[in-house]
Amino acid sequence: MKKKKKTIKKAKRITKTKKPVMKIIKKRTVAKRRIAKKVIEKKPIKKKLVKKAARPSSLKLRRPKKEGGVSLDTVHMTKIRVIGIGGGGGSIVSEIASRIRKADFVVANTDTKALSSTKKAKKFQFGQSITKGLGTGMNVEVGELAAQEDKERIKKLFEGQDICIIVSCLGGGAGSGGTPIFAKISKNSGCLTYGIFTTPFKFEGEKKTEIARDALKKIKSHLNAFSVIPNERIFQIIDKNTPLKDALSAINEKLANNLEGLIEMIYYPGLINIDFADLKTILAGQGKLTYLNTVEIKEPEKEESVKKVVSSSLYPYTIKGARGVLYNIVGNKALQLSEVSKLSEIISQSVNKNAKIIFGIGQSREKQEGVKITLLATGCAVKGFLAESGPEKPKVKKKRKPRPRPQPKPEPKPEPKPQPAVEQPKIVKPRPKIKPTRLSNRVPGRRVIQPGLMTGQAKKPQPQPQFRPTEENFSDVKERRNALQLRKVMEDEERQLIEQEKAWETPAIFRRKRE
Repeated sequence: MKKKKKTIKKAKRITKTKKPVMKIIKKRTVAKRRIAKKVIEKKPIKKKLVKKAARPSSLKLRRPKKEGGVSLDTVHMTKIRVIGIGGGGGSIVSEIASRIRKADFVVANTDTKALSSTKKAKKFQFGQSITKGLGTGMNVEVGELAAQEDKERIKKLFEGQDICIIVSCLGGGAGSGGTPIFAKISKNSGCLTYGIFTTPFKFEGEKKTEIARDALKKIKSHLNAFSVIPNERIFQIIDKNTPLKDALSAINEKLANNLEGLIEMIYYPGLINIDFADLKTILAGQGKLTYLNTVEIKEPEKEESVKKVVSSSLYPYTIKGARGVLYNIVGNKALQLSEVSKLSEIISQSVNKNAKIIFGIGQSREKQEGVKITLLATGCAVKGFLAESGPEKPKVKKKRKPRPRPQPKPEPKPEPKPQPAVEQPKIVKPRPKIKPTRLSNRVPGRRVIQPGLMTGQAKKPQPQPQFRPTEENFSDVKERRNALQLRKVMEDEERQLIEQEKAWETPAIFRRKRE
C-alpha cells in the first residue's frame, strides 16, 4: 500500500511543474514570429529574371520603342485572313494553318463531315437549308445558291481585314460555284483579294476541266491578283510511284512555304524594310496573273541555283513580262553585296523593262548558310497556260507558203527624144449651103394648074419632109439662144408649113406649070 501512495504523489508533482513551462514556451515562439515578420518586411524583394522561349520562326520581332515621345504601338498591324473554300481548298488551308502564324485561317464548306476533320482553323458552314449539311454533288449551281443564301454571314468574314487570300480547288461544286460569290463580297468590302487556285488532273475528265475554266473567268474580275497551279505539274516535283496522300501534301507544303515567306516579308523588319503599303502598290489593279515563289538557296553564287527563283516547276508560266515585282532577300550576318546584286540582276532581266520593282533585305541570326528569297510578280503576260491542265489537243501543222523568188528588175527603157513641133495647116470646114425655101406660086384670086394634068397624067402629091433645124443649118460657131429667139424660130417654121399646106388646097386640074 505504501508503494502505491508514492507513485501518486510523483505524478501530481510532474503535472504541476509542466503547466507554467508550456505557457512560457508558447509566448516565446509567438514573439519570435512577430520579430521575424518585421525583419522580412524591411528586406528588399529581388525580382527573378525569367528567360522567354525563342520564337520558332527564322526572324525575331523587336519590341516597340519610343521615338520622339511617340510609341510604335500606334502603328497599324496588318490583318491577313486565309479562306479555304470547298473540300480541296479546306484541306490545303487546314494543313497550312499548323505551320504559319500571324494570320487567321478559315475553312468554308457545305459538307459537315469535311468540316469536322479540319484542325487549327475556324469552321464556316454555308448553305445549310439547300444542301442539308451535305456536299453539292459537283453541281455548280447548287454551290452558287448556297453562297448567295448566306451573303450576310460571308460579309462578316471580310470585315476589318486588310488582305484576304482565297484558296480553292476548281472543278467541284462548292469551289467553282461558291468562290465567285466570296470574291465579289471581298471586293465590295474594300480589302485586297489574292486568289490561289488549282485545276483538275487529266484523269478527272474534260467536264471537270471545263467547269474550272468557266469558274476562273467569273472570278478574275473580282480579284486583284490570282495564281493558278495545275495538279498535273505535281509530277515534275515527285516520283510517279509516290502515294496519293504524300503527293497532295507536297503541293500543300510548297504553298505553305510561299505564304509563309509572303507573311514574314510583311510583318518582320529588316535592313531594307517591306510593309503592307508596298504590297498594296504591287497588287493594285484587277485580274492580274501572279507568280509567288519562296526558295532557299545554299549557293547564291551559282547562276543555276538562282534561276530556281524565277521559274518554278509548279507554275505553267514565269515572271516574263511582269509589270510589278516585290521580292525580299534574307541571309545571315555575312550576306555580301555581290550576292544581292547578282540575285537582283537576274530578277530585273526577266521582267518588263518598265516594271515597278520593290525589294527588301533582312538578316537572321539563326540562318547559318545560304539565302532565302521570296518573290511576288504581278501582270505575267502568258496566253493559253490553262491548256496544260486540260486534255491534249492535236497540233495542226500550218502549211508554209512558198516564198516568191526575187525576179530580176527590167532594164529601164530609154526615153524618146522630144521632136521639134511642126505647124500643121488649119483645116477649114466648108459651110453647108442652105437652099432657099420654095415659095408657093399661088396668085391670089387665081387657081394654079399642075403641069402634066393637061395631058391626062396626073401625079400623086408627095409629102415633103418637115423642116427640122440641124447643125448643118447653122454656122460652125454655136450661139446660145434665149427663150424669145427660140420661140421666134418655131413661129417661122410653123408659118412655112402653113404656106406649104395652102399650096395643096387647089385642085390639080386648075394648077399650071410654073414657067
